Amino acid sequence: MPAFLPQLLQRRLDSAGPIRVGVIGAGKFGAMFLNQVPFSPHLRVVVIADLDSGKSQQTCASLGWTSERIAATRFTESGLDVIADPEVEVVLEITGSPAAGIAHALAAAEQGKHIVMVNVEADVLAGPLLAKAHRKAGTVYSMAYGDQPALVCELVDWARTCGFEIVAAGKGTRYQPFYHDVTPAGVWDHYGLTADQAAAAGMNAQMFNSFLDGTKSAIEMAAIANATGLAVPQDGLQFPAVASDELQDQLIPKAAGGVLPESGMVEVVASARRGETQELPNNLRWGVYVVFEAPNDYARACFRQYGLKTDRAGRYAALYRPYHLIGLELGVSVVNAVLRGEATGSTRAWRGDVVAIAKRDLAPGDVLDGEGGYCAWGKLMPAARSLSLGALPIGLAHKLRIIRKVAHGAIITQADVEPLPDVPAVRARREMEKQFG
Repeated sequence: MPAFLPQLLQRRLDSAGPIRVGVIGAGKFGAMFLNQVPFSPHLRVVVIADLDSGKSQQTCASLGWTSERIAATRFTESGLDVIADPEVEVVLEITGSPAAGIAHALAAAEQGKHIVMVNVEADVLAGPLLAKAHRKAGTVYSMAYGDQPALVCELVDWARTCGFEIVAAGKGTRYQPFYHDVTPAGVWDHYGLTADQAAAAGMNAQMFNSFLDGTKSAIEMAAIANATGLAVPQDGLQFPAVASDELQDQLIPKAAGGVLPESGMVEVVASARRGETQELPNNLRWGVYVVFEAPNDYARACFRQYGLKTDRAGRYAALYRPYHLIGLELGVSVVNAVLRGEATGSTRAWRGDVVAIAKRDLAPGDVLDGEGGYCAWGKLMPAARSLSLGALPIGLAHKLRIIRKVAHGAIITQADVEPLPDVPAVRARREMEKQFG
């Protein structure tokens, strides 16, 4: 009979001691995970990699790690060094760099290590290929529990297991159309912070701008589509302003009175109406949701009898989680990978892609600076359309020179930039397109 996780954890502690973890990236997400380690006797961090190993030690100290725990942990600046450590059983990839994430995921498969990909950017750029490498190696390639994609996948799994058809699934966020053009220079105004306050908190302007300008939402919805098989909008996310108690009324097909072009799609809901700064009551800014359909009249009657909010016809209902706790929840993925051999969500196919859109008129000689930068934001579209257009994936829009004019708001294609370099990330993307396109 299958055991609950606390039972499995106790058996593990009794037989082999704590699960041995390697962490690559000690920024905010990584720090949130590291904060929980002293309170999780079933986990032991063997080694931590960060570009500044001294800073990662300081982070651990600031989180209240004892000097003994810090002394028992190895610190390095190399992610590959973490993966090669013979003690490490499971790797947490938290760099946010598509190129680094691809290299680390492939190396982990080669060395027989499970990997939890907090790095959604790498997953969306070449995830099907990375997941395939881990299936071949017999290791787990997992989304990160606590991050919104894994939590959405959990809701989708729940609904499908119950026999409900998925109508929509996604998350909430702050959104206004002009956010797409915001650059790192102006990002803190929209978070209500000064640059000095953000710097004191260790917040990276370009990374936080990728959350604001729509890129991160597009990446996360592509990851969900690729893991669940749900469809993506032909021309990007709509970001409708919908409160949590209105999901079942709005996130349904237009033919049924909603806003979706069809059933079975990913979508992000905005926490405020267009042009308004006041957020909606019961908004879902920090949460995730799934909208599902009753299969027959009996199920509709049950919805009504057990108090589910439905649309007028009683056909559609929603389940949502108002918050996600990011790195504080990441241990769930670690434990499931090692003790159950299961992923908390994992890429299976190439359904959605995220392409680069010009934030301003771009001229020959301009150099792209990646997600959340000054030049481009990431837009969700079907993978087949991206491939047919020759669109430039946002994950490759780093340090590439523009060679012909691109109008503000236009898709940046691979013909608009200098030839892509022959580097591992580009080769992985090409191979992924070949196998899954």
